[in-house]
Amino acid sequence: MARAIWNDVVIAESDEVIEIENSLYFPRENVRMDLLRASATRTRCPWKGQATYYSLIDDETVLDDVAWSYENPRSRARVIKECMAFWKQITISR
Repeated sequence: MARAIWNDVVIAESDEVIEIENSLYFPRENVRMDLLRASATRTRCPWKGQATYYSLIDDETVLDDVAWSYENPRSRARVIKECMAFWKQITISR
């Protein structure tokens, strides 16, 4: 079981994560989307496509662009469609 944890709160938890380029991608249905808000940040990967970023928001803190996903990944990366990965501020455990 993999978990994404911030400040003792489990943000994502799944047995079905996908590892790509040292990042674990969690199925979106296993992510606490109530804690995340889409930001205006976008980046582009040559083989995965355009990434959409999300900020974590709780009662006391905002972590800008702490998560990302590929909403419409290129064909080689379609396995991570509807999955999310997290930056280093989030603790990932397996």
